[in-house]
Amino acid sequence: MTTPPRFKTILGSYPHTLPIKSGLVTSDIVTLNFEDVKPIHKAFKPMAMSQIADVSEMAIVTYLQAKSYNKPIFMLPFVVASRFQQGCIIHNAAHKPIDVRTLYKARVGVRSYSQTTGVWVRAILQNTYGISPEQIEWITFDPAHLAEYEDPSWCTRAPDNKTLLPMLRSGEIDAAILGNDLPNEPNLKPVIPNHVDADEIWYNKHHFVPINHIIVMKLESANTYPATVSAIFDLLMQGKAMTKKADSIIDYIPAGLEKLYEPIKLLISICEQQKLLARKLSVDEVFEDFLSFM
Repeated sequence: MTTPPRFKTILGSYPHTLPIKSGLVTSDIVTLNFEDVKPIHKAFKPMAMSQIADVSEMAIVTYLQAKSYNKPIFMLPFVVASRFQQGCIIHNAAHKPIDVRTLYKARVGVRSYSQTTGVWVRAILQNTYGISPEQIEWITFDPAHLAEYEDPSWCTRAPDNKTLLPMLRSGEIDAAILGNDLPNEPNLKPVIPNHVDADEIWYNKHHFVPINHIIVMKLESANTYPATVSAIFDLLMQGKAMTKKADSIIDYIPAGLEKLYEPIKLLISICEQQKLLARKLSVDEVFEDFLSFM
C-alpha cells in the first residue's frame, strides 16, 4: 500500500476543525501535519506570497487578492470562519461620541485596509448607509498580505510606535474596526448601536453570514497528488457534520459550490468596488481549480 503524502497544514482550532486536528477523523489518502500559527492571520501573507504550506486557512479577501495576482494557490469551497460585521466598528464614547451618520471625514483605524472584516464593514457603510470609503480617512497599521497591493490615497499609515486600540482609547482616532480581538470595555461602543437588528436585516436580504476565512491549497501539491483535494474536502465535511447543531437555522460554516456561489459573487463585486483586486475575477474562475480535481 502506498504511503499517503504528508501535507503541512495551518488551520485554526474551531469546533469543526478539532476532529481533524485531534485525529478523530482521518484519511487514507493524505496525512495532515498541523503547524500552529497564532494569531492565525500571521500565516496568510507567507501562504499567499510563498506558499509555505500545502493546506492553509486564509482570509477570503487575501485569497481573492492572491487569485487576482495569479498566485499558485486555490480555494476549497469550505468556510472555516464567518461573522456578522456591523458590531465590529466601534468608537470611544468617553472622547468623541460618533454614530454612522457622523462618520464623514472621520479617522477610522483598521489593522490593514485589505483586512476582510474591514472590507465587509466598508461595504455595509457604503451600500447600506451611503458612506463610501474615500469619505473616511483610514488609518492603517499593516500593509496588505499581497506585497504588490498598495493602499488607496485615502489611507494613512500610522506611525510605527502606534497601535490601534491605544489610539482609540486616547482619542487619536474616531473609530476602529476589529474582529476576533474586539474589546469588551465600557467606553468602547458600536458605531451602529442597533447592529444586531441591522445584521438580521442584512442576513434576511442576502441569506448568508459574511465570510471571513476559507481553506486554500498549494496548487503544486494538488497537481502532484490530485486525489488529496477531494480527500481534504471530505475531512472538512466530516468535521462540520460532527459539530452541526440540529436546531441551528443559520449556517456559519457553509460548504460546497451551491452555498458559496452567491457569497463569493457578492464579495468579488465588493472587492472591485473598493479597488482591491489586480484584475477582474469571476466566481467560475475562483472555483475552476477545485473543480478540475473533483
